[in-house]
Amino acid sequence: MKRPVLNHALAIILGLACGTASTMPCDALAQQTGDDAYPGGTTTWLKPDGRNAFTHYSANMAFEKRLDFKLGEALFQRLWVTAPTRTKAADGLGPLFNSRACNGCHIRNGRGHPVDENDPGSGATSMLLRLSIPPQNTDQLRDHLNGKVATIPDPVYGGQFQDFSVPGIPAEGRVTVTYKTVPVDLEGGENVTLRKPTYGMTDLAYGPLHAEIMVSPRLAPPMIGLGLLEAISDDTLLASADPQDADNDGISGRVNYVWDLAKGDLAIGRFGWKAGMPTLDQQNQNAFQFDIGLSTPLYPNGSGDCTEAQTLCRNAPNGNSPEFENLEAHSQITDLVLYYARNIAPPVRINAGDADVIAGKDIFNAIGCAACHTPRYELPERADLPEQSGQVIWPYSDLLLHDMGDGLADHRPESQASGREWRTPPLWGIGRAKEIDDRAQFLHDGRATTILEAVLWHGGEATPARDAVTKLPPSDRSKLLAFLKSL
Repeated sequence: MKRPVLNHALAIILGLACGTASTMPCDALAQQTGDDAYPGGTTTWLKPDGRNAFTHYSANMAFEKRLDFKLGEALFQRLWVTAPTRTKAADGLGPLFNSRACNGCHIRNGRGHPVDENDPGSGATSMLLRLSIPPQNTDQLRDHLNGKVATIPDPVYGGQFQDFSVPGIPAEGRVTVTYKTVPVDLEGGENVTLRKPTYGMTDLAYGPLHAEIMVSPRLAPPMIGLGLLEAISDDTLLASADPQDADNDGISGRVNYVWDLAKGDLAIGRFGWKAGMPTLDQQNQNAFQFDIGLSTPLYPNGSGDCTEAQTLCRNAPNGNSPEFENLEAHSQITDLVLYYARNIAPPVRINAGDADVIAGKDIFNAIGCAACHTPRYELPERADLPEQSGQVIWPYSDLLLHDMGDGLADHRPESQASGREWRTPPLWGIGRAKEIDDRAQFLHDGRATTILEAVLWHGGEATPARDAVTKLPPSDRSKLLAFLKSL
């Protein structure tokens, strides 16, 4: 592995000389001083490690905390079973669900893949369809406008379409996808074929969907560095927002204000494809409830996403037990999973010093990509987040909402995010996606099979940057991709 070159003057200023037996190793010093080869600062995992690159704890974690990480990992991988069983600590699955375990969607903590166009019977194992309808009465409209309700669920199928179920309860149906091809011509004679998806739901077990149903496919995102993103201060996000484009640069990123269940108040959203979750804990517990059908401290419903119209589902046994806080995934479970999710380390970049990669980084900045994909943050000191405290990180995201145009629009609002807006996804680890899982695909719905395809789908505020990519000489476009693949 190539080692990044440390700025010697910086080392002198700090009074350090790396690489000797009596002083700090070069890697450790470079991590501390913000070298972009170490995207997670001193949390960065230093071994490339192939398919398992996204499975390691924060490299700066205290030895005594590693057991908590491993316990959280075991719970993340736990296969939940139907209630009631003798194994009360692991029952309560469903009755409707998308996966039996967290890592059933987040395979080796990497990104997911869409349903197979040619095998819809296999299910949407690492993606799902979110469902909602416009407010139907003044109460729903009030709750949506004041932020207490992010979306209004379908009255029969709920807020999420579940294509798996426990025995005796019908699954809600099947997810299908078809693609229409969209050709794009690039400078130098290269041609790229994009895939525009259309998602459907068949074999509906509970009758028709609402006439005004809105559907948004969501691919499982990668899990690395989530605690580092959580540690970025609200003030930093607000300072980078420009909702009215006051500087006239064509970029008008804004925060999404969402309901924080633990605080009972509005908070800045930073997790999820539309920044719909304010904290990592709420994100995790929401996934337990809607993806696996488990009750949690924030979502105590033992029936998961079952609606009143789904009577068999509502009346099925659940795993809520007085022994475990009258919940299925009780607070000890959610706390351990939270610690695990906070501390999945970004891996070291293995070719950050290559000439083409460095040239590609310059192109990335020159054509405006960094206007949304903010490269670097200095995190505040946080006693409650010791691993993340004071780190210098390189996630390449502003965590803000941006209008991405009609091409990527799902036409489904979520809290204050419109149907054309998406949160800027972090780019760290993107070049490792197919190494982690060769089925991995890109964008919120997996329509892009390559990083270049994902870039070419950008529209709205990103249109100038996208057009600049199409007009690059092939050699420069290759360097840009080399940089993105190095992240």
